[in-house]
Amino acid sequence: MGNLSRARRVTAALGFIGLLFAVLGIIMIVMVPSIIKQQVLKNVRIDPNSLSFNMWKEIPVPFYLSVYFFNIVNPEGIIQGQKPQVQEHGPYVYREFRHKSNITFNNNDTVSFLEYRSYQFQPDKSRGQESDYIVMPNILVLSASMMMENRPGLLKLMMTLAFSTLGQRAFMNRTVGEIMWGYDDPLIHLINQYFPNSLPFKGKFGLFAELNNSDSGLFTVFTGVKNFSRIHLVDKWNGVSKVNYWHSDQCNMINGTSGQMWAPFMTPESSLEFYSPEACREKASLRVPDSSFHADAPLFLSHPHFYNADPVLAEAVSGLHPNPKEHSLFLDIHPVTGIPMNCSVKLQLSLFVKSVKGIGQTGNIQPVVLPLMWFEESGAMEGETLETFYIQLVLMPKVLHYAQYVLLALGCVLLLIPIIYQIRSQEKCYLFWISFKKGSKDKEAVQAYSEFLMTSAPKGTVLQEARL
Repeated sequence: MGNLSRARRVTAALGFIGLLFAVLGIIMIVMVPSIIKQQVLKNVRIDPNSLSFNMWKEIPVPFYLSVYFFNIVNPEGIIQGQKPQVQEHGPYVYREFRHKSNITFNNNDTVSFLEYRSYQFQPDKSRGQESDYIVMPNILVLSASMMMENRPGLLKLMMTLAFSTLGQRAFMNRTVGEIMWGYDDPLIHLINQYFPNSLPFKGKFGLFAELNNSDSGLFTVFTGVKNFSRIHLVDKWNGVSKVNYWHSDQCNMINGTSGQMWAPFMTPESSLEFYSPEACREKASLRVPDSSFHADAPLFLSHPHFYNADPVLAEAVSGLHPNPKEHSLFLDIHPVTGIPMNCSVKLQLSLFVKSVKGIGQTGNIQPVVLPLMWFEESGAMEGETLETFYIQLVLMPKVLHYAQYVLLALGCVLLLIPIIYQIRSQEKCYLFWISFKKGSKDKEAVQAYSEFLMTSAPKGTVLQEARL
């Protein structure tokens, strides 16, 4: 009896624990999604107390800028009307450093900041040196020539003479360092002297001269502390909600984030819009500010080697080989947190060139969109940063997610133990009762038979029994 009582107490305890686990599992199923959401929101919003704030303030991920130049093989032939031939040189790799300063939290759930960038050349990752020479179109000469296309012939003649006096030609031979970070050009000094404020730069001219050791403008973005629905979206850039650089309202709109973090809980249908001061969406025409000397530089952005563009563009230039493996871009974002894990953004800068009647330097150049260079900005989260991110924002929510079902399943199993024990106990009691009933009847029959044998009877009866 003692063992039976002890067994009953154990099964009762297991049943209670199972009920507790089952209830806890049900509570977690109801509560965990909300807990995970609150935990994620707490750590991805722009708040000094959030886990991602330091990542947002000073990006710990190593970013690299890889630049490829299209060296013009036949510059004189192009001036004579031949099809352009280019040869790709590079990559020339630079380590990119970014950090935010002047961080100011505003009363309308926004934060304003300046982000500074600097670049350092990485010889060990590059295929070439900054001292390498590249033959490429003279952007200033060809852009100024197209600007004068519909001007009087006298002005064209004066420009031709000015180009000749200053030694300017349709193509130039410059080093990678000069093309990237700037070079002194007498034409720039002449334009700035007689047409002040007509160019967006002073002194040296370079494709990336304005990006190194500079900021990208004053961004004001929503923090998501008070209103989650607009988290990381750009409210204003340099104090305005839209720009006036482009010829359409759509391109002048400031949409999306600043390109570093997106809203959490993304789906495959979520858009990845971001605002870049240097470009409008995926292609745009770079411009020079309006002035008395209006110079729209016919520069265009596209995928490298005109990948995904009209095939006519790539066919017009020899040496281009677009393919998705080398020239497509990607952006891997963790869907729960909206934080980029790995990215590779690739863009090509091209110049529309053609002969301008009256400008001798343009010769007989056939209309063509001539690629100048393409670049890739890439970075991947790794090391301690990745480990911290994974534990806090990926592993812990996943553990909570599975723990709820484990507890519920374990609780159900433990609840079955006392039920099974009770059923088996009832079966044993029934079998014992059946056995007892059967045993009682046999005992009564034996006793009656024994009493019968011991009772005296007539001889005939005994003989009769014996015969039987």
